[in-house]
Amino acid sequence: MKLTAEKEIYNFCKPYIIAELGANHNGDMELAKQLIIQAKEAGADCVKFQSWSKDSVLSRKKYEDNYFLTDDYRDRTDYTLEEIVDKYSISEEELLEMKKFADEVGIDCTSTPFCKKEVDFLIDKLDAPFIKVASMDLNNYPFLEYIAKKGKPVVISTGLSELYEIDKAVKTIESTGNKDIIILHCVSTYPPIDSDVHLNNIKTLMTTYPEYPIGFSDHTLGIAIPLASVALGSCIIEKHFTLDKNMEGWDHKVSATKDEMINIVEGSKRISDALGSYRIIVSETEEKKKEFRRSIVITRDMKKGEVIKYEDIDYKRPGEGFLPEMTEFLVGRTINKDLKFDHILLKEDIV
Repeated sequence: MKLTAEKEIYNFCKPYIIAELGANHNGDMELAKQLIIQAKEAGADCVKFQSWSKDSVLSRKKYEDNYFLTDDYRDRTDYTLEEIVDKYSISEEELLEMKKFADEVGIDCTSTPFCKKEVDFLIDKLDAPFIKVASMDLNNYPFLEYIAKKGKPVVISTGLSELYEIDKAVKTIESTGNKDIIILHCVSTYPPIDSDVHLNNIKTLMTTYPEYPIGFSDHTLGIAIPLASVALGSCIIEKHFTLDKNMEGWDHKVSATKDEMINIVEGSKRISDALGSYRIIVSETEEKKKEFRRSIVITRDMKKGEVIKYEDIDYKRPGEGFLPEMTEFLVGRTINKDLKFDHILLKEDIV
């Protein structure tokens, strides 16, 4: 399927790499621009923001509880949850500015919406190439239906969800006539331990939804796990992106730096190329095969008229004469000329 006008997505293709900026701009648009520049330089295909505001994602109860999900913020007393959510949100005007800047830099730009108004903005004003649905909204079926009816490709993350919920989400989108769906395996822990990632779920999703591309939204530390997902067929990698893991903010510690993103981009392309075909294909040239394979040689000096026995035969490189599989054919044959030890037997040497 076409994720963007330029990029066709299918399983085992060279992955489309999304640098998830989320709130890593910390409310600073100059920082956001630097993230866009470095994501482009690292080779990412897309930068993605999150379009939430303090009124679109959390209820008043959450603000009254003032409970921060991220450990770094749970003991803070210098600001409230509501204040930090407001600070780290991105306005419509700022997002338009970032989209324009991303266009100038030459990288795709989209965002994750958390309410209908944000969906409308992304479609009607931002002209986002696709809509990304967060794991938290996979079972928000009325919201999925609203997004799907916009007719844009829909990328869904499956963290928090069981298979029946994923299936209902896919069917909800399909019911609108929208069949441009990409499904991302995801674990919504920041970061998960390796044994909780269950990358084999990528194969499960491929088997369950063979008509749709499958990818991986990653929250692990480092680059090994997203690269492993490519070997399983992931066509999209979504990875949080930062300039500095030690920067204040929610997701910096689980984010990739520029160097890590470069390794993800380059490594995923190499893995995709190396996966190749399911059909057994010999890549070596005939010359290389002859160089590495063995020929039948004789183990002693032999005189014309002698008969070849098993003990007269050995096998050594290169493979320019009779191959080892011809042993039974040669045993019992007569030598028609004098031959020296280690001679590679040829057709003209036997009767």
